[in-house]
Amino acid sequence: MEKSIQHFNDVCVGFFDKLTAEFYKTPTDIAGFVKQVTDELHRWGLLLIQETLENMDQMIRESGKRKLSWVIEKQPTKPNKKLVTSLGTVCFKKTLFTNKETGEMCYLLDRIMGIEKHERITEDAIAKLLEEAVQTSYRRGGKAASFLDDLSKQTVKNVIHSLNFPQGWLKPKEKKIVDYLYIEADEDHISLQYRNEKGDLTKSPKGRKNNGAITKLIYVHEGVAPDAPMSKRHHLINPYFFSRSAQGCSNEELWDTVYRYIDENYDLEKVKRVYVSSDGGGWIVGGMRRIAGVIHLLDQYHLEQHLSSLANHMLDDKAEARAELHRIICKGTKQAFVEYTWKLQEYLTKGSDLASFEASRDYILNNWSAAKYRLKKTEGKVGSSTEGHVSHVLSSRMSTAALGWSLKGADKMAQLRAYYLNGGDMLELARYQKEEMPLVAGGEYQGYISPSRVITTPRNADRDLNRYYDQTQAHLALDVKKKLYFQEHIWTDI
Repeated sequence: MEKSIQHFNDVCVGFFDKLTAEFYKTPTDIAGFVKQVTDELHRWGLLLIQETLENMDQMIRESGKRKLSWVIEKQPTKPNKKLVTSLGTVCFKKTLFTNKETGEMCYLLDRIMGIEKHERITEDAIAKLLEEAVQTSYRRGGKAASFLDDLSKQTVKNVIHSLNFPQGWLKPKEKKIVDYLYIEADEDHISLQYRNEKGDLTKSPKGRKNNGAITKLIYVHEGVAPDAPMSKRHHLINPYFFSRSAQGCSNEELWDTVYRYIDENYDLEKVKRVYVSSDGGGWIVGGMRRIAGVIHLLDQYHLEQHLSSLANHMLDDKAEARAELHRIICKGTKQAFVEYTWKLQEYLTKGSDLASFEASRDYILNNWSAAKYRLKKTEGKVGSSTEGHVSHVLSSRMSTAALGWSLKGADKMAQLRAYYLNGGDMLELARYQKEEMPLVAGGEYQGYISPSRVITTPRNADRDLNRYYDQTQAHLALDVKKKLYFQEHIWTDI
């Protein structure tokens, strides 16, 4: 650390003096002033990180514990490792060691820091990458990963394709008690560049490519509330999102996850009703059957869309026709609905789309109960927002622009969007990718007492450490403490 501090005193201080003097001359250029200060601090930060890592490597080389089991295989004279961090690329030297008994070769600094073989991006850079890529694009994610360096789109894609997501959520100490719960579900249609590997798309006999896929969205909430008093805009109360591609996860698994979330977060015995709003898609209706006691409401947008298809050709009388369709669905029977639509069908002109008219009639008949529940007054019912949320959660990132996905990439991005909107921490997600490294066989050392344990344990809190208490109360230099802390990792990790 001495070199970086000396560099700051010898170079940075003088640079900042000149920079501030220049700013006094031209105070209108605050943007240039801030940028140059930031860039210089970044460069110094990289030097500090480099020196710290190389000092750690030197401590490993000098460690008596290391010498018991490992010999130096190769000590570099120039930097032989690059790590892309959120600050920039750090280049540093690290030593290769060989185990005396097994012949295993290993960079022990990597082992202590938890860096895997061939890993070149730190978790903080991955977090920055994910924060941008989940909102915009792989290219911009690569630019955001590091202040001073860019990562390629391919690197960003590889990171996202390899993501694993936590299987769970933060459970409350006590389950929530609410009168009503709401589940809304819909899907987004996306385009594929390829399914599993480039060039694997095929065409049907009619010349249509199999380059389509869907991503499913389900979200649970406790109702709606205005954004502010008297506001016309509303928001969902405590929403929680689930999203997967149709190929990335079975329908049963997706809905079972939704039910598990509800069961672990809400006292279902106190819930009066659970409403499900959807367009009546098969994957939704099939999934609802896995949750007992739900009431299906047909999505308002799709219902009104199909009612318009049945009534719009009536021109001046279309408002009356729509009102009558509403009345029949709400209070009448399927037979009455069919008979009335036959009357409306008689007014279709030759240029009208009979197929569209019949499809809309069949759609409402196939979702008759859900349409009834949507239109009739029902306790606790709220409007649906599936189209808006599909657009916000999925389409805005995955299908609005001319984007092409793979099946794996679509599934990972759908999960990442849900994780992001649920308030997930991208740094925690980056850290989650690493499994806890097991202790090396023979790495246990009987009788070893951690320096940090000795330094931080109060008097009489630990019988084994009590005899060291008085000796450790004298002030320890910061450099000594740093060495003690790192020696603990040398003793336990190698």
